[in-house]
Amino acid sequence: MSTSVQIRDAGIAADAVDGFNSPAKQKAASRSAYGNRPLLSLRRVKHFLGAAKFKLFLALFALSAVVLITARLSSWMGWNLHNPSSVTSRARYTVLINTWRQKSLLKQTVAHYASCRSADAMHVVWTESEQPSERLKTYLNKVAVSKSQKAHKPNFRFDISADYESNSRFRPIKDLKTDAIFSVDDNVIVPCSTLDFAFSVWQSAPSTMVGFVPRMHWLDKEQNNVAYYRYGGWWSVWWMGTYSMVLSKAAFFHRKYLDLYTQEMSPSIQGYVSRERTCEDIAMSLLLANATGAPPIWVKGKIYEIGASGISSLRGHSPRRNRCLNDLISLYKTSPLVLTNVKAVSARNEWLW
Repeated sequence: MSTSVQIRDAGIAADAVDGFNSPAKQKAASRSAYGNRPLLSLRRVKHFLGAAKFKLFLALFALSAVVLITARLSSWMGWNLHNPSSVTSRARYTVLINTWRQKSLLKQTVAHYASCRSADAMHVVWTESEQPSERLKTYLNKVAVSKSQKAHKPNFRFDISADYESNSRFRPIKDLKTDAIFSVDDNVIVPCSTLDFAFSVWQSAPSTMVGFVPRMHWLDKEQNNVAYYRYGGWWSVWWMGTYSMVLSKAAFFHRKYLDLYTQEMSPSIQGYVSRERTCEDIAMSLLLANATGAPPIWVKGKIYEIGASGISSLRGHSPRRNRCLNDLISLYKTSPLVLTNVKAVSARNEWLW
């Protein structure tokens, strides 16, 4: 007599004993299934992308999470990481625009700097023999008011020179309300956010010059105890990694240097600049270096030159700059310029590096 034996799966038997079909068991199983979905999704993504691309995907995901958390944290802590001017809302600067026969560029420049929130006033240094027309004055004043993004509208006016020469660029200005002067050529545009950062750098070192256009010098040779220096442009700075000047075509400095330049600087230097007409920026760099014994500060930032190429592109510019540098140093009887390789960089733009 044969006996049939029924074999049951041990797992099923155990589940039957524990009551597999109970509501509590079903709910727990449901939670387990949903809980494994993110892991299953990641496995599917890894299978689809491959190991290398999957690691890159995870890195980008982690980076996005960090950025999101940082943004949320800044709002929770009351930080404002996107508006540099909010940190220095009570401090402002005066924009000093140097212009020469470029009315169309002047209109663009005034419109741009009027829109920068920290600009308290705008002064146009006019050194042409022909006076600015009332129409131009009225137009630029309206532009300065209309382009301003703040309740405080920048004070706008022309500073007209009677002698029409290069030293007029650094004449003292009456009724200034700011210590900071931003000196700029009429064909140079610095984005407002970049200008705000440079202003904050200047506030940390208000005795020096802080700007965007670095230049350098070096001792080329010395004969009969007379030193001869070379003036180095942008490519020299890039190649050597050092600089000793920042040009006043886009730079901050303290207003006291306007008084020092006009009232204390040697008349022989002023006379030389008046004759040469292209050396006032080198003279101002030498003045600050002589007064402080310190180098300027170069700020990393993109600036834009509008209109036709400037004087630096003209033939014979480099020899003239060499001559200016050496003649002015000889009037000082020494070189006060200090070489440096320090560059101010916004951490907000460089935090990954």
